Amino acid sequence: MVNSSAPASPLDPPSDALVGVKPALLADALAATLVPTALLTASADAVRVTWANRALADATGYDPSVVAALDVLTDPRVRPVDAAAARAGFTAGAPFVQRVVLRRPEGAYVQCMAHLSPVGVAGLGVGTWVVALQDMTAQLTERAEQVALVEAERRERRSLSLIAHVSDLLMDVDEPHGLREIATLLTAEVVGWAGFYLHDRGLWAADGLDPRRPGGAPRPDGQGPRLPTSCPRDPVGRLLGGSLDEAVELDLAAVQPDGTYAQWLAAHAGPGVRDVVGPDGRRVADAPDHRVVVLPVPGRRRTVGLLVVQPRGGGGLAALDASTVTVLELVSRRVGLSIDNVRLYDREHRLAETLQRAMLPEQGEVDGVDVWTYYSPSADDAQVGGDWYDVQQIGPDTVGVVVGDVVGHDVEAAAAMGQLRSVVRSYSLDVTAPGPVLERVDQLFGSLRIPRAASLVLSTLDRLADGRWLLRYARAGHLPVLHVRDGHATQLRDAGGPLIGFGSGERTTAEVLLEPGDVLVYYTDGLVERRDRSLRDGLTVLETVAASITARDAPGIGEDLLSRLADHPEDDVAVVVVRVPDPDDHLAGTTSPRRRRWSLPSEPASIARARHAVLRTCEAWEVTDASNAELVVSELVANAVLHGWGHVALQLHDTGDGLRIEVEDANPTPPVTTDGHPGRVGGFGMQIVERLSDWGWRQSRGGKVVWAKVRPGALPRSAREA
Repeated sequence: MVNSSAPASPLDPPSDALVGVKPALLADALAATLVPTALLTASADAVRVTWANRALADATGYDPSVVAALDVLTDPRVRPVDAAAARAGFTAGAPFVQRVVLRRPEGAYVQCMAHLSPVGVAGLGVGTWVVALQDMTAQLTERAEQVALVEAERRERRSLSLIAHVSDLLMDVDEPHGLREIATLLTAEVVGWAGFYLHDRGLWAADGLDPRRPGGAPRPDGQGPRLPTSCPRDPVGRLLGGSLDEAVELDLAAVQPDGTYAQWLAAHAGPGVRDVVGPDGRRVADAPDHRVVVLPVPGRRRTVGLLVVQPRGGGGLAALDASTVTVLELVSRRVGLSIDNVRLYDREHRLAETLQRAMLPEQGEVDGVDVWTYYSPSADDAQVGGDWYDVQQIGPDTVGVVVGDVVGHDVEAAAAMGQLRSVVRSYSLDVTAPGPVLERVDQLFGSLRIPRAASLVLSTLDRLADGRWLLRYARAGHLPVLHVRDGHATQLRDAGGPLIGFGSGERTTAEVLLEPGDVLVYYTDGLVERRDRSLRDGLTVLETVAASITARDAPGIGEDLLSRLADHPEDDVAVVVVRVPDPDDHLAGTTSPRRRRWSLPSEPASIARARHAVLRTCEAWEVTDASNAELVVSELVANAVLHGWGHVALQLHDTGDGLRIEVEDANPTPPVTTDGHPGRVGGFGMQIVERLSDWGWRQSRGGKVVWAKVRPGALPRSAREA
């Protein structure tokens, strides 16, 4: 389609507007225009080029001899986008537009829009046609660039949205469940499969499941291997060791070096790959592509785990574009920092909690009075606080009771509480009058420069010859002790003074004579303070509740107070209940619900404390055959200490036809009855529980609760002794 000297077919006679214009001038005008133009001759068999101007020759790059007699409907160098529509247009004999792709000699393609009009056309479009071509390359390129720009912006928005979603999930990361949600999100948005593996005392899957076990049951130990990270043939180990910091590709079907993390990961990470053993004993995969990409999950000082992904459709690392790799790297970094924060918080929490629990006294026997103590840290803070109590036998006929509060919920508050408790305990053994003791505490507390404010109530109870007790107390900015007698509650507001360390003068001591049956309630503000009511209203509620309690022992009174006032505390709670025994206690009935609970640290000493608590409770409630309950609670608490996590909660309920024991810990895995541990002593605990009680378990918000309803006389004493 190049320029020839003259039109190959005659033009129609000129219109009135062109009267006097010579045909040669019209031909020269068509030849000179910059719009690629050609004349076509349509017949029943073909549509051929008969003339083309220079602009068309330049656009196509073909020699005139090549273009001559070219059939535009069949020649591969001229391709209508819709050939059927083009044929229909020529047949109709009316002007039409058609997209055409021209192929240049060097192989390049030119996108054009052809505008065709008939000139002296006979029936069915037979005759001459004029065509003008519009080069669409620039417009299409610009449109393609715009589409690419929009798509890039869409990908960027999607990536930012995904990162924001991941950040939201990380605000409440709960290993491994939070990481499982993030992996699910990545699988839905950017890759074919994703999974996290944490490197903490061995490599293990963050979802806590082992895919090789039936039904994906939890691993018995929850841990993977501890292997060297310096093997040069182990890229996964080098990622964990920090010598590699970029994504690597791992072929799950390839044979990996023995004793490496790559070998372990290939055996455990199988997205979409089912492992099949071939005739030679090696694994073969029935999936078309079993390559995964492994990225490090960096913490502040070390690699805390791995992010393993499989691209959609396979292809390994090469199948991930730069934007996807960037998203995965950002996610892995954020996850690593979040895991580091969680572990740092957990370490600080355990340190502070251990420090605080070590400083709180164990409840022991106090001669002559009935004492019940309780402490629970706030669930909304670090579960560590400055609330504390102490009960000590100062002399044969003198008991010291103190309850206090150091501002804060951290290690510093726990340390300040420990220092204050030690100082008060030491001075109380030397000087029994509460006022002078607080004066000495003021002096020493100021010299220690402890940066936390603290309040407390210090009291002593002295036994009198007539069976009554003399209470002497002094307050340092703390809430008043509650005195309950014959259904009436009174706040002991005397002997008040400033916070510890702020007293500069004499502190006074107040006295109250206690009769048999009187109750003293020491407490911190967590028992009565709430966001929806004032402190004054909270004290009024405490008075009303304490006055209505009909329990006749300190634990029963304390449990009633907690059940009515501290089901959902907003701060730390420390409570001490002291009751002066009444000679007629064993004759009096009770209408209060009989329920007691204890919060025990996860340590072996808690087993003995739980047994002691059950024996005392059975004695107070006149439950027969307490030895059965002692055996059951010993086994349940031992299991919680050995196999559970966090603190152990012990609750006892008098159901009317037996004693119900509930033990809660943070491990959601249910207990299992076994036939013992081969080659080792033990393993028969749940068999003992099964013989002595009806038992079961249920999930709780913090883990699980194992309950047992003791059957009196379930096991003869001779059998138990045997």
